[in-house]
Amino acid sequence: MKQLIDVLEEMKLPYEQGMIDQFQRYMELILEWNEKVNLTSITDQVEFIIKHYVDSVVICECTQFQEAKKIIDIGTGAGFPGIPLAILYPEKEFLLLDSLNKRIKIIQELAAEIGLQNVSFCHGRAEEFAHKKEYREHFDLCVSRAVANLAVLSEYCLPFVRLGGWFAAYKSAAADDEIESSKKAVTMLGGEMKDNYRPQTKGFDLDHRIQMIYKNKKTLAKYPRKAGTPAKEPLK
Repeated sequence: MKQLIDVLEEMKLPYEQGMIDQFQRYMELILEWNEKVNLTSITDQVEFIIKHYVDSVVICECTQFQEAKKIIDIGTGAGFPGIPLAILYPEKEFLLLDSLNKRIKIIQELAAEIGLQNVSFCHGRAEEFAHKKEYREHFDLCVSRAVANLAVLSEYCLPFVRLGGWFAAYKSAAADDEIESSKKAVTMLGGEMKDNYRPQTKGFDLDHRIQMIYKNKKTLAKYPRKAGTPAKEPLK
């Protein structure tokens, strides 16, 4: 855990030993389960800490994250970035959404085992849940490390964000063309491209930037389109 502790201290993020213990135990449990269910392709512990933990928590430096109280993680997979963020910020509320029921049940069980009490879990597709009244335009911040084109990801995520809230997309450092080509789709969904944050942590060459999108208009009721359509026919 020393790599993680070094980054937390470099970023001046407060932490307690109990949190480090939660990080350690969650990693152990994920890797145990990974022998039965494919949760991650990363099985080396050092690489796990860098690519899942360090990469997840770099957003904590952003003002938009610090000010958010209700956060949703779309396409959370094995719980990233949602679980690491929830460990460090027990006062914030997190909802983790994933389309694979088996996976969401596992991470829900593991979160309970490490004592997380500020996280809820939903199994389902973003295209369907974004039309539910209790979730639509309800969150201060949406985060996602899901692998999808930004235009597609924005259609999944922006409907969950309240007016004046933010969508933070974890993208590749080489995503300039993708970001540029997604601007029209983002505008159609009520968003506005803002700055992107490039993590500069000593000793770690993180291949990520975090693209910040501001929600300046309500998303039209027709978005997101029915399940499967955003990926097949991205907005242009």
